[in-house]
Amino acid sequence: MASATHPQPVHPRPAIELHETSVVFGSGEKAVTALTPTTLRMDRGDFLALVGPSGCGKSTILRLVSNLIKPSSGQILLGGRDAAAKEMRIGMAFQNPTMLPWLTIEKNVMLPLKIVEPFKRSFQRDKKGAYRDRVHALLAQVGLKDFANHFPWQLSGGMLQRANLCRALIHDPDLLLLDEPFGALDQFTREELWQTLQELYLDRKPTVLLVTHDLREAGFLARRICVMSARPGRIISDKAVTMPQPRDIGVIYTPEFVEMTQGLRELIAQVRK
Repeated sequence: MASATHPQPVHPRPAIELHETSVVFGSGEKAVTALTPTTLRMDRGDFLALVGPSGCGKSTILRLVSNLIKPSSGQILLGGRDAAAKEMRIGMAFQNPTMLPWLTIEKNVMLPLKIVEPFKRSFQRDKKGAYRDRVHALLAQVGLKDFANHFPWQLSGGMLQRANLCRALIHDPDLLLLDEPFGALDQFTREELWQTLQELYLDRKPTVLLVTHDLREAGFLARRICVMSARPGRIISDKAVTMPQPRDIGVIYTPEFVEMTQGLRELIAQVRK
């Protein structure tokens, strides 16, 4: 009699892997260790927030993942391959939207389609048809339907950051890197954009790595939160956010959420010393 077979568990594919990765700037007596040997894994579709005191290495990890800097030791893999292989399409959004002032919002958002494969090959053919429709659909999703033909200087800070998110997502990135994207905005606008980003994430499911100092932002958006120590940076805590998604903004006032953010605050206060 044949023995019963059981399906093997399916393990998610890794998106980001740091293996004992360190970063040292300078050499000799002037050497500064920004990141001590660090190991971290993010699966595809994960949303991880990095928090910690200033100078702890959060942005260093972001720069490693985006291949803007090289590790001093260890290895970093994206999609199972060396980061330099550019295996994954990457979208980025930073605290300052950095829109080109001489281009309309439509043309600013369209820029990645002009330079990123496979879109680049058909850009000239589709820029006034399918690609324009693609841009307008995404702008409509974030409430900017009527502002495609405006220039950056005609939009508020919150509107510019919405457009910035659109530009980061227009080319369907596998990996979205966010470095304090809402840090310059007032609290009310920031909370509006948390909800906008959550909707975009749940709709498109990229892998997201968020650097933030705002613990409520981390708790509202992320599925996992990693806390880093003061320089030389290292990850001292990696915990899941257990509240289900989508999350209403009212969740930030619940006892469970307040307890979570207070625990993060106390941990960061300890490692600042």
